[in-house]
Amino acid sequence: MIVFFIFLPVIIPLAVFILFVRWIRQRPCFLHDPLPGGQRPFVIGFFHPYCNAGGGGERVLWTAIRAIQNKHSHVHCVVYSGDTEANENVIMQRVKERFNITIPRPVYFVWLHRRGFVEAKPYPILTLLGQSLGSMLLGFEALVKFVPDLYIDTMGYAFTIPIFKYIGGCKVGCYVHYPTISTDMLERVSQRTSAHNNASFISKSPVLSSVKLIYYKIFAYMYGTAGKCSDFVMVNSTWTQGHILSLWGAECTRIVYPPCDTQEFSQSFLAVDSAKEMHSIISVSQFRPEKDHSLQVDAFAQFLTGRHGNDRHAYELVLLGSCRNDGDAERVAELKKLAAKRGISDKVRFELNVSFNELKKELHSATVGLHTMWNEHFGIGVVEMQAAGLVVLAHNSGGPKLDIVTQYEGGPTGFLASDIDTYAAQLEEIFRMTPERRLAVRVNARESVERFSEEKFESNFLEITSPFVL
Repeated sequence: MIVFFIFLPVIIPLAVFILFVRWIRQRPCFLHDPLPGGQRPFVIGFFHPYCNAGGGGERVLWTAIRAIQNKHSHVHCVVYSGDTEANENVIMQRVKERFNITIPRPVYFVWLHRRGFVEAKPYPILTLLGQSLGSMLLGFEALVKFVPDLYIDTMGYAFTIPIFKYIGGCKVGCYVHYPTISTDMLERVSQRTSAHNNASFISKSPVLSSVKLIYYKIFAYMYGTAGKCSDFVMVNSTWTQGHILSLWGAECTRIVYPPCDTQEFSQSFLAVDSAKEMHSIISVSQFRPEKDHSLQVDAFAQFLTGRHGNDRHAYELVLLGSCRNDGDAERVAELKKLAAKRGISDKVRFELNVSFNELKKELHSATVGLHTMWNEHFGIGVVEMQAAGLVVLAHNSGGPKLDIVTQYEGGPTGFLASDIDTYAAQLEEIFRMTPERRLAVRVNARESVERFSEEKFESNFLEITSPFVL
């Protein structure tokens, strides 16, 4: 009896927790009501707090949902979304306009009101840890509101996976676009290299660099432990696969290239561009810091220094992308200031949150597709630009280097660069080429992108997930 009272402070919380878990798992929900014919529906929950953002990750989400609904008539799809400022109709309309995707059956939304927990702003220090712990709190909110049969994280919040597996009792999987931490990040800290995620005051200090390296290694272990709980893991590129295998050690990891609307972008006729009065150099990406738009402005400004008179007026830089929040809007404002500082404001055009039709129009009228993110996990925008018939100039790292801007049928599919000087030099090389040579590169690139089609993604995605759909 004495032993019982000693352990009472532990027994009571544990009993309450067990009852709470049972309540979570057994709550009735209309989504589990029998279908016509008496079949029990199967519910898949997609954790995607920014499902209305309009980026490549969102294309993966909605293409996956469409594929599942087309194959499995007894499956309901639920999206855990933090886009509380929108509603179902607004989100689905944006999916149609931005991605040209029509979802055949209703999608159910579970609204999350604590998305701020996964924003970087509340965590000025220990940002990765803060956001990951925040994702666990957001995951608890999602689990309490609804428990699916199969949980799929499609945004990279690995710390939510064990919550749904061990508390929710779900089968769990994920589609990883980009590892939260990578061996490259560890190497940068170890080598004391300054970057957007390694401030200069830390890289210059041996003590702070050592402390940060220890923190990163501990976090990497925690990240790997959480991710290893997955029943299946899909990654979007060779680069991502290498890091996930290194950090998670999950043998169930497979590459599933993200869906690129190659057919829609490939509809334009390719011809020599000698008659163009204006050569647009276009970038397509969200205005996030890692996309390094400032490198694009600086490289374009350097390229223009070698151009004079009417020749200078024949080029423009178009920065096209979506703004998710105030932070993105601030970055756009800073880019406009940078263009003014470089004296090229009249040569840089911003196109924000455009529709799918506007995106196609801009791509089909451009000459060069520009990409500058270091270690881009894949690069859907790069593929779309190749499909549209642009000469692509991408960063010499990550997915573009390993999977996309590679040799095809013995010929080039684009160009690679790594800094202001090499980007400017490659732009010079591209425009020094004859229109006929540029056309040959464009044609070869377009032919190479069929391996990244929506049909290929859907086939691979369903092959992996279908064994878990009962």
